Amino acid sequence: MIHSMTAFARAEQAGDHGTLSWEIRSVNHRYLEPHMRLPEAFRDLEGPVRDALRKGLSRGKVECTLRFAEDSSGRAMQVDSQRASQLIAAAETVAALIKQPAPLNPLEVLGWPGVLVGDAADPQALSNTALALFHQALAELRNGRQREGEELARLIDERLDAITEETATLRAQVPQMLALQRQKLLDRCAEMRAELDPQRLEQEMVLLAQKSDVAEELDRLTTHVGEVRRVLKSGGATGRRLDFLMQELNREANTLGSKAFDPRSTQAAVNLKVLIEQMREQVQNIE
Repeated sequence: MIHSMTAFARAEQAGDHGTLSWEIRSVNHRYLEPHMRLPEAFRDLEGPVRDALRKGLSRGKVECTLRFAEDSSGRAMQVDSQRASQLIAAAETVAALIKQPAPLNPLEVLGWPGVLVGDAADPQALSNTALALFHQALAELRNGRQREGEELARLIDERLDAITEETATLRAQVPQMLALQRQKLLDRCAEMRAELDPQRLEQEMVLLAQKSDVAEELDRLTTHVGEVRRVLKSGGATGRRLDFLMQELNREANTLGSKAFDPRSTQAAVNLKVLIEQMREQVQNIE
């Protein structure tokens, strides 16, 4: 199965202490390059997350963002007695310095930071939940990369069909084009009222046929097309192999263009280069 390197995934889970959410974005890159954006309380997850990415992906620039929206509305509130006692003792010390101090308001004591606290969340439990949620988001990302990879494979296969058709047409036309070149040479000689030794004519035609012989290039194009199909069928991390094959296909198309001696062979070389360039752009997104 072919996988793209471009995808997006999001996973969210609400709990007693708040809502965890992961966002993972991946784009094409030569190697696997992860980037982490984690709240300070979840820094210990960086190692396990990187390990999961290495096991699940082989290439791509991957941005992983974790957010935690803490929720204290449903928590039982408790008084930190030690903190409150310290605050009251400090207030009484200050009151002793004042001639007519106002009575201490209990609500003001409760409003002081750190006096009224909620049930603290278990940091390890939160980290475990966040890591499990990451694996869920990563699975969604891989599914997205697979779906896009299948579409890329379909588009590449269409262009391989077009290349096969183009090469078959050109192969069939080469004898006609050589015959046309022979007739043009004869016509020019007739216009110049010059006699051309039949043996010399055959030598010229042999030289022309050798210079314009594209059978080897057409055979290699056919071979490369078959190899691309085989790699697509085998699946896995195939992007680098496919990129190499695109370079080989392009080299053969360039050679065809340099040997062109007829408008039809020139146009065929141009058509092939366009198809190969379209495939190359698609291959750049394959893992």
